[in-house]
Amino acid sequence: MSTKVPPIILNNGVEMPQLGFGVWQVPDDEAERAVATALEAGYRSIDTAAAYGNEEGTGRAIAASGVPREELFVTTKLWNDDHGYDATLRAFDTSMTKLGLDYLDLYLIHWPAPKQDNYVDTYKAFEKLHSDGRIKAIGVSNFLPEHLERLIGETSVIPAVDQIEVHPHLQQHAAREYNAEQGIATEAWSPLGSGKGILEVPAIVAVAQKHNRTPAQIVLRWHLQLGNVVIPKSVTPSRIRENIDVFDFSLDTEDLAAISALNEDRRTGPDPAKFG
Repeated sequence: MSTKVPPIILNNGVEMPQLGFGVWQVPDDEAERAVATALEAGYRSIDTAAAYGNEEGTGRAIAASGVPREELFVTTKLWNDDHGYDATLRAFDTSMTKLGLDYLDLYLIHWPAPKQDNYVDTYKAFEKLHSDGRIKAIGVSNFLPEHLERLIGETSVIPAVDQIEVHPHLQQHAAREYNAEQGIATEAWSPLGSGKGILEVPAIVAVAQKHNRTPAQIVLRWHLQLGNVVIPKSVTPSRIRENIDVFDFSLDTEDLAAISALNEDRRTGPDPAKFG
């Protein structure tokens, strides 16, 4: 099956598929199988992180896939324990060895960890890796506008991406608006929320029935139409295929309004102002 996922153009001209495959909470051996299935299904963007403990399995699947490296977009993230300039350079080398790659498409600071107060130095190491040609684009994850403002003020490369928790119960209007004003792409983690909750909300079930789609497909389509980059995770082959099959229908104004009305500003993950 080949599915054409449209790219978005990042602020440095690099193309990133708007829909990718995430491997959060997937054990290393399972990640290998899941990533292999995703690549077969047509995904070309894979999102992992040092903290997930599955960079090796992800790397093995990429190596075995036969997909040319230049067709892939691989993201990993730096964990909180490795903040600081020198520690970042070491952590990057470790991740690259595990992934078995010569260069990375996108490297993200996983959390701002404001109590450590070290994300600016960390990002300066990212800038060095970027200028050395080892990373195509650099960005952040879970950064609030206040963290981004400081980062932009004290460094020279505006982050290409801010990966934050976004789903119908946490729509992040202010953060998405700030990112858009700065030319930063918003990437949604946990795009379907946590557990089955969002997929059982009557408003979403109704839109799914109207379009003869699954609730997950409706929520992913909502993200895409908002302009978010989205990285759904699944280890079930049928769902992996279903989640990328969202480019041949559109939600209308009424559908979008019904989903917009579901915002509760409810996080499932930690608060970036306090975590780390």
